[in-house]
Parts: sequence; C-alpha cells; structure tokens
Amino acid sequence: MRWMEISVEAHGAADELCGTLEALGVGGMVVEDEREFLSFLEGNRQYWDFVDEELLARYKGLSRVKFYLSDDEAGWALLNTIRAALDLPLDVKSVADSDWENNWREYYRPIEIGKKLLIVPEWLDAGDTKRLVLRLDPGLSFGTGEHASTQLCLAMLEEYVRPGARVLDLGCGSGILGIGAILLGARSVTGCDIDPLAPEAAMRNAALNGIGAGRFSAIRGDVIKDAALRTAMGGCYDLVLANIVADVIIPLAGLVREFLSPDGIFICSGIIESRRSDVERALRDAGLRTVARREKDEWNCFACVM
Repeated sequence: MRWMEISVEAHGAADELCGTLEALGVGGMVVEDEREFLSFLEGNRQYWDFVDEELLARYKGLSRVKFYLSDDEAGWALLNTIRAALDLPLDVKSVADSDWENNWREYYRPIEIGKKLLIVPEWLDAGDTKRLVLRLDPGLSFGTGEHASTQLCLAMLEEYVRPGARVLDLGCGSGILGIGAILLGARSVTGCDIDPLAPEAAMRNAALNGIGAGRFSAIRGDVIKDAALRTAMGGCYDLVLANIVADVIIPLAGLVREFLSPDGIFICSGIIESRRSDVERALRDAGLRTVARREKDEWNCFACVM
C-alpha cells in the first residue's frame, strides 16, 4: 500500500495546527518544532551531556507538522478537505510501507570493537570472522555500538572481564554491554534501567545471542533513589558497568562500593570531556581509584577499583 506524507509549516503554532488537523479527521501526526525540541532537552537534562551540532542545526527555526494519508480515493478526498480548511501550502510526497519499515536499516553495518568483538545487526550476515559476534536489534533501545562511549566501554570490558565473572550493568539499555561481557567470558549479568522498555529489549537481544534468562536478567528501577532495589540486587559483583552520563555517574559513584566485590572493578563511560574533572572528583571522593582511562571523540571511559 502507498501513502502520502504531508508536511505543513506551523509558523510557531504547532499545537493549534494539530488540533485543527485532528478535528478534520487526521489521526497520527509528527511535530518537528525547535521550541518543543529545546523544551524536551531541558526537561531531560539528566540524561545527556552533549547534543550534536548537526541536530541542533536541523531543528533551528523549524516549526512543522507531518501526517500521513492513504494514497487512494479516500485519502485524496481528505487531503482536499484539509487544503480548503487550512489555506496553507502543503508539501505532499508519496511513500510505501516498506519505506517506513526497512529504510532505516541501511544505515547500520557490522562494527569491529577492540580486538575481539564484532557488533552485527540481526538481519545481516556476520561473514567469515574470527571475532566474537554480538548480534543486536538496534531499533529496540539505546546502545547500538555506534556511539563512542559504548565502544569505549566494550573495549574496556575486553581488558577486565575474567572467566566466570558476575556483572552488574546499570543503565543497561539494549543490553549490549552485558551481552558483550558474557561473550567475553562472564558467567552472569544483571541489568537495570529506568527506561520501562529497556529490560525487555535487553532480554530479547540476549536471546538473539543464545543467552537465556539463567545467565542474563534485566529489571526496571532507579538504583540511585531506591535503596530497597539496591539491597535486592545484592553485592560482590566482579564488574559494575555504567555507560550513562556524568550527572548520573556522579551520584552513582558514592553507591558503587555496595555492589563491588573487594577486588571488583567499576567501569563508567558516557563522560564528555567538559565533565571529566567533575566525574574524577566524584570518584576520588567516593574512595575509588582510577586504574585506566580511555578516550574517543571527546568521550571518556574510566576503570576504577576500591
């Protein structure tokens, strides 16, 4: 089936335009608006330290609503009604179902990480490789292997995972770090994330790699605010991972000792260069000693011990 993608300039009145379109019979709409984008960033400040300049530029001055209609007689009749009611220029493009379902996949490719790992999207063939293949559905949750912070953390895992290790992944996202740890020899991984969709995504990705619930588990929760959750997760983990952002790692640093075994290692990543000194200070104040630091594209990853 074919569809029409219609774009309408909102001129700073996206909410009003959406209301009008809904009254005319339009179902789902996509709002692309600079003010909405900046408001979203400000309201979720704790989850990011850096926004790509290209993304900021893309939304600069933007105020637009997109919606889709079936490319048939009924769709064209509704389009004509909308044209008459709005008296605004409409940009109309024809798209197919397959465009929405599959086009995004063309941007993903296998990624070599460190000396041992190969991240492979689930629909691609790994080819002839001696690397450990980590299969992933990159559309499920944060953590595709593309970002420098994830690559740094995976490469650091290669250095510090020991056979039979117990691993705790705080902010597990897609489960990529925990899966990587098991492929590298860890015995079991427990993941935790505040995103309600993350645990299911992580478990599904683990299953793609033949890793069952007996070795990989994931739950939703906030370990910083929830003392009962921290108690339930227990301690004596050989590795604790946190690929998040500085504003989460800083308060987390003071809690990590609860989870670590006496000779355990805390690996934290997602730290933009401008926040490196803040994180280093928090780690020192928490009694953690940095034994390794890696950096890539302005991002930092630390390995720490008690």
